[in-house]
Amino acid sequence: MRDNVLWRKQASIIMLLSEALHIDTTTALDIFYSTKTYKNLSNPATGLQLMSDKYIVQDILDEIKQG
Repeated sequence: MRDNVLWRKQASIIMLLSEALHIDTTTALDIFYSTKTYKNLSNPATGLQLMSDKYIVQDILDEIKQG
């Protein structure tokens, strides 16, 4: 059940990231999986799974800006 919910959350984040960066979803998927934010989202101990999708996307955008 939790994996299913997390999968849907990740899909939503990827769609929002795609819209924010004006890129296709495949590219957004590649970017998403290469971030520290994704690694933190995959670890329930971080609590990131409890944050809103928009908050997480902003976290990813900030990470991208920082290089």
